[in-house]
Amino acid sequence: MARLIAMNIHEYQAKAMFKQAGVPVLRGVHCTSVKEALDAYAELDSKIVAVKSQIHAGGRGKGTLYTPDNRDFVMEGGVKIAFSSEEVENYASNILGNVLVTIQTGEEGKLVQNLYVESGCDIAHEYYLALLVDREKKAVLVMASTEGGMDIEEVAEHNPEAIHKIWADPGVGLLRYQKVNLGKSLGFQGTALKSFVKCLTHLFEMFCKEDCSMVEINPLVLTKNDEIIALDGKVGFDGNAHFRHRELWDEMRDLSEEDEAEIKAAESDLSYVNLDGNIGCLVNGAGLAMATMDVIKLYGGEPANFLDVGGGANEEQVKTAFSIILQDPNVEGILVNIFGGIMRCDIIARGVIAATQALSLSVPLVVRLAGTNVDEGKAILAESTLNIHPADTLAEGAQKIVSLIRGEQ
Repeated sequence: MARLIAMNIHEYQAKAMFKQAGVPVLRGVHCTSVKEALDAYAELDSKIVAVKSQIHAGGRGKGTLYTPDNRDFVMEGGVKIAFSSEEVENYASNILGNVLVTIQTGEEGKLVQNLYVESGCDIAHEYYLALLVDREKKAVLVMASTEGGMDIEEVAEHNPEAIHKIWADPGVGLLRYQKVNLGKSLGFQGTALKSFVKCLTHLFEMFCKEDCSMVEINPLVLTKNDEIIALDGKVGFDGNAHFRHRELWDEMRDLSEEDEAEIKAAESDLSYVNLDGNIGCLVNGAGLAMATMDVIKLYGGEPANFLDVGGGANEEQVKTAFSIILQDPNVEGILVNIFGGIMRCDIIARGVIAATQALSLSVPLVVRLAGTNVDEGKAILAESTLNIHPADTLAEGAQKIVSLIRGEQ
């Protein structure tokens, strides 16, 4: 079965969930073409609308749009306020089909294939609200701030006391006094406070019911009529609960927004996360994988990925793992670090050889084996004519791969 780690959804999908849960949102229309954007403007019958790019990343308003091929500059900002059909057409034309680069996407950016055209709002003040899983406290963390908007990252860094936090046991629920006190800490009173408490109640219920890992609204706004409205929506789901929400995942998952290598890994029951370094890692066990990355950094290297083949990988999965690692053009060497418990070192050794031969491996490869059938595994590697560098310890393996990449061996 595919190993699904998490799923994020677009703002327009989050808004639909909010509305169904009873969280106030503005009217909006999902669009995939300029014509649909113009039709949405007419349908909404609002003088002012927001034309919003839809990608799985934050910082859209401060992002920059480029053409996908030549990376020519197109426009600043992936969220635009339009006052006419002409402006809607202009913004939609510049956003759709181009690459949006934000602080969260990295330099490669994301291709924009979806838009959300939303009615305007008479805003009195912008706030920040988020619900997260605090694994250390085994509770749901609710964070809120009066400093909502596009600069919330700077607020968190330079003015952390402006962010208010409460914790709730999902089995007990978010208690009324907690919601009221949080609202008062944000300065709400009267009708605004009641609206905030009601909004937070529905959000918490949705968070728990749908097994969310994160819900973020930035900004959550107070209108001049003292109404609370979710003006944005970012929702992530815990992959461990996929079996309880298969229909939701099938309906809302956008594979075009996910890394191809991570999709391929999940289909082969492998855990893979792409990183920025140049040393590919193939390890069994999440804890060992983290330790392997740390030791690589200790000796001056940079890991290119987190890849956990799990405790019961076979030769074919090892081969797949190698092919996934080598999809990354930044990989200049690979370190295999296996501690055999359930996993047998001889199976890993055969998988390494098969992968090396099938993929015509040209980058340096260091293999450290320990545990079940370790002697058989080392013998299999030693008997091969391939350019495989053995290591007896993790430290030795990390030192070797860093040295090989630097041309010191």
